[in-house]
Amino acid sequence: MRTKMLVAAAAALGLAACATTQMTGTADCDAACLEAIVVQYRAAYLAHDPSAAPFADHVRYTENNVEMPFPEGTWDTVTEGHGSPVVFSDPQTGQVAMFTAIVQNDTPGFLAIRLGVRGGKITEVEHIISTKRNLSSPPTPIGDDLEYPHDPAIEEIVPPEDRVSRARLIAHGEGYLDTLEHNNGEIRGTRFAADATRRENGLLFNDIGGGFRTGRYAFNDRVRRQVVLVDEARQISLFRGYIDHKGVLDEYQLTDGTTTRSVYREPQSWGLLELYKIENDEISAVEAVFVQAPYYQHSPWEEE
Repeated sequence: MRTKMLVAAAAALGLAACATTQMTGTADCDAACLEAIVVQYRAAYLAHDPSAAPFADHVRYTENNVEMPFPEGTWDTVTEGHGSPVVFSDPQTGQVAMFTAIVQNDTPGFLAIRLGVRGGKITEVEHIISTKRNLSSPPTPIGDDLEYPHDPAIEEIVPPEDRVSRARLIAHGEGYLDTLEHNNGEIRGTRFAADATRRENGLLFNDIGGGFRTGRYAFNDRVRRQVVLVDEARQISLFRGYIDHKGVLDEYQLTDGTTTRSVYREPQSWGLLELYKIENDEISAVEAVFVQAPYYQHSPWEEE
């Protein structure tokens, strides 16, 4: 009963938001419309009911970078959604995204969703989902799905006078990923707030700038990326990407001279969707969903 009520409420919210947009004629689907649609999507997904969200006649669908018919994959296995999701959108490109926690039977996990919306209809669905079952050795961190509080600042609307440009939001994401590749302690093309945090598969990390300055991620041989969404009002950029490890690095030194050893002993990649929140022209919060991927896998969404 609760799921049916959630679906009905989400449907009403989505229709109202899209109707308002169409009457004003300001956009095909503005931020309120897009964000109502992703709420409908989540409700439909949890109810296993595609009729409860506004899907186009043809929907392109991927899960963990594998293209498949819609609905498939976790649409068949999801049983619960936990907590309050993070939602953000890009009316300029018709994209909307959500980070949330879910359960499949007795298997908890973390799900990043990106939707492409055209004419008020969902035309693209991209899932990156991470569970303990699909993280192979060496495992990436994973948190508790019942303890997944998002930094509240992520969804806050930033006053126009305090915003940086769309290009600058993208540059911060690029700088973060440039810093991650061949990490040697240098911060490249971005800045971090002193209290900047990161959640990777729900697990909290503090002092992310300090972590980069140690050079501990020297084993990241290549970071391939593509910006997929920019929420100018909330000052967020969202990237999809892969972190490739060749597996050839053995012992190396941190910036303080400490000798350490790489955990990657063979070719391996992580696939990801990752958001960067910018405040005062600095990265203040990062959220990511990572999943094990075949070495050097490419996304079906990449441009040819």
